[in-house]
Amino acid sequence: MPEYKQFPLADTAEGLTEAEILGWRVKPGDEVQVNQIVVEIETAKAAVELPIPWAGVVTELLVEPGQTVEVGTPILTVDVDPHGAEAPAPAANGSAPAPRQAAEEEMKPLVGYGSKNVVAKRRPRKAATPEPAPVEAAAVEAAPAQAVNGAAAPPRGGYVPLAKPPVRKLAKELGVDLHTLSGSAEGGVITREDVRRAAQPSAPAPVTAGERERRVPIKGVRKATAQAMVTSAFTAPHVTEFLTVDVTPMMELREKLKKSPAFAGVKLTPLAFAAKAVCLAVRRTPDVNAVWDGSAGTAGEIVYKDYVHLGIAAATPRGLVVPKIRDADGMSLVELAGALDELTTTARDGKTPPEAMRGGTFTITNVGVFGVDTGTPIINPGESAILAVGAIRDMPWVVDGELAVRKVMQLSLSFDHRVIDGQQGSQFLADVGALLADPAVAITY
Repeated sequence: MPEYKQFPLADTAEGLTEAEILGWRVKPGDEVQVNQIVVEIETAKAAVELPIPWAGVVTELLVEPGQTVEVGTPILTVDVDPHGAEAPAPAANGSAPAPRQAAEEEMKPLVGYGSKNVVAKRRPRKAATPEPAPVEAAAVEAAPAQAVNGAAAPPRGGYVPLAKPPVRKLAKELGVDLHTLSGSAEGGVITREDVRRAAQPSAPAPVTAGERERRVPIKGVRKATAQAMVTSAFTAPHVTEFLTVDVTPMMELREKLKKSPAFAGVKLTPLAFAAKAVCLAVRRTPDVNAVWDGSAGTAGEIVYKDYVHLGIAAATPRGLVVPKIRDADGMSLVELAGALDELTTTARDGKTPPEAMRGGTFTITNVGVFGVDTGTPIINPGESAILAVGAIRDMPWVVDGELAVRKVMQLSLSFDHRVIDGQQGSQFLADVGALLADPAVAITY
C-alpha cells in the first residue's frame, strides 16, 4: 500500500522564515533517491538547491514556481513505498475499508538544515458521501491546502471539493467558492480552468500609451538588500572620503606577475591588489575592521576583530550579494586572486551558499568594473567601513615635475563615524592608496 510523506520547506539559513520556489527538478511520477536535488529556492540571501531525505516516487508538487512559502510548509509529496502491498479487498458487505493514514514519521533533518515535523494526512470523508472515482492520494490531502490558505472551511453537506493547493489558492484570490463547482478532471478534481470559468473575468482593457509600465514584487535578494541598506543608512553616521591614485607601478607589477609560474592559470585583477592592500592597511588601523555593538553592556561596546572576513560586493541577476573571503588577511596575493575568481563566478551563477554571506568584517565594492570612477557606498550592516574601487583610466599626471600619461584610479571610503574618527579613516585610505601606488611599500608593513 502506498505510504505518503510530505517534504516541507527547510530552514537553509539561520533565521530564514520564507523562500520562493524558483524551479522544480522533478515532476509527478519521477523516482527520487536519498539526497537527490528536487527543487531550487531563493531565500533572502541566495538561490539554494534542496535535496530530499527519502527515496520513492513523486506524487504531487504542492507549490508552483514563483510562489513564496513559509518555512515548514509542505511543498512536495512522495510515495516512499510505491511497490508495497496492495490495499485489502472490500469487505463482504460491500463497504470499502477506511483510507490508510500516511505514516506519522518525523522527517530526519537534511545535513545542515533544520525542519519542522510534518505529517501528511488524508482529509476524512463522511460515510454518507458517495465515493468518487479513484484519484491521486495527494490530490485530496488537507495539510498542504491549510498551509497555504489557512484553516480549511468545514464541509458543506458532507461534500469536500477535490482541488490541489494551487487551485485552492487561485479560487481564494478570485473569490470562487469551490463547494459550488463540479470538477472537470478525472475523479471530479477541480482544475484552474474550472475556477477561472466560474470567476468569469471581464476582458482586459486595451493598454494605452500611458500604461506602459510593469510591476515586479519586491522579494528575495532585492528585499533583503533594501532592508539592510535602509537600516545601515539611518543607523550608522556615514562619512565618505575620496582619494585619486596613480597606480601605474601596480599595473606594471601585474603584467610582470602574470608571466610568473606562480601565477600561471590565476586571474590576477586590480581587485586582487586592492584586497591585499586592505588586509595590510587594517594592521595599522584596526578600527576599520571593528563594529559598533550598542546592545552590549550599559553603554555599548566596540568589537575589534583580529581577523578579516573580506566581503566582495557582486552584482548578480537576482540583485546585489556580498559573499565573504574568510581569513583573507592570512592569504597571499595569489591565494586572494584565486579566491576572488571562485567567489565572483559562484555569485554570478547564483550558487553562493547563505553561510558564505554572513560574518563579514570589511567590504570592497568594485564599481570600476562598470566603468564608474567612484561613489559613496553604504556600509554593510555588522561592519564599519566599505571601500569603493573605481575604474583605471589613462590620465595626465605630474611625475617629477613633468606631465605624463599614467594609469589613475579613484578610491572612496565610507565609514561609521561612531567607530572611526576622521584621522583613522584618512590614515587607512592613505595607506591603501600608497600600497596601490607603489606595491613595494608592502615590505614596510
